[in-house]
Amino acid sequence: MIIDGKQIAQNLKEQIREQVTALTAQYGRKPCLDVILVGENPASMSYVRSKIKATEYCDFDGELISLPETTTQDELLRVIRERNENPGVDGILVQLPLPKHIDEQCIIDAISPEKDVDGFHPTNVARLWLGQEAIVPCTPMGVMALLEQTGTPLQGRHAVVVGRSNIVGKPVAKLLLDKNCTVTIAHSRTADLAAVCRQADILVVAVGRPEMITADMVKPGATVIDVGINRTAEGKLVGDVDFRSVEPVAGAITPVPGGVGPMTIAMLMRNTIVCYQRRINK
Repeated sequence: MIIDGKQIAQNLKEQIREQVTALTAQYGRKPCLDVILVGENPASMSYVRSKIKATEYCDFDGELISLPETTTQDELLRVIRERNENPGVDGILVQLPLPKHIDEQCIIDAISPEKDVDGFHPTNVARLWLGQEAIVPCTPMGVMALLEQTGTPLQGRHAVVVGRSNIVGKPVAKLLLDKNCTVTIAHSRTADLAAVCRQADILVVAVGRPEMITADMVKPGATVIDVGINRTAEGKLVGDVDFRSVEPVAGAITPVPGGVGPMTIAMLMRNTIVCYQRRINK
């Protein structure tokens, strides 16, 4: 089965749009997400366009704040502080990566945890690992939604996560643990990575290497979630999994594009709703 992340994400956005209509009628205002873009990185601009399009579809309020590449760290912190203090703003997203002269962690730390729709603030990271109420990073939550929507059994299954980033690998491992999976975190330096991957009933790959996972590394019938997105020298978008060779072996697999990517944006919309509701109910 090829897992249609695009369609699943569309269904979720339709549900969110209906929810926004009901919430607006109840509370008198729409959820508001402000997106901050610094510079003109082509990939970042593309991602931001997709996010803004989704906010418009879901009928959110919000603003795109486009700042020049030369924006100083202090100037960016001032913009974030203004959004933190604005009671009409529910979510703040600063598109990464930032220009090299800006300390990304300092910027992440500056966003109010209550408005941190990316789920990157140390407070939300700690809450997630402590099993407390947290804003969960969008991509890991999207991975879990795909597994849920496809009816993949989780309890007692062996999940292997290839990749140990703070944004995807580590949080998705925690979410799988929370569903009673037995979880192995592997990475590019794991000894005999192929043997480790072949143990997986659920294989989540987020290592950032084009088509690194091949058919001989996948257990027949496994569910394979490819988080990677890479552009080849020919300009083609490919994942971290060699889709052509792995698809006949896997029981279910996400394509690239059209798999995890659309789910990440749908989960951003869901996180904005969560921030909105928590702030209203305080």
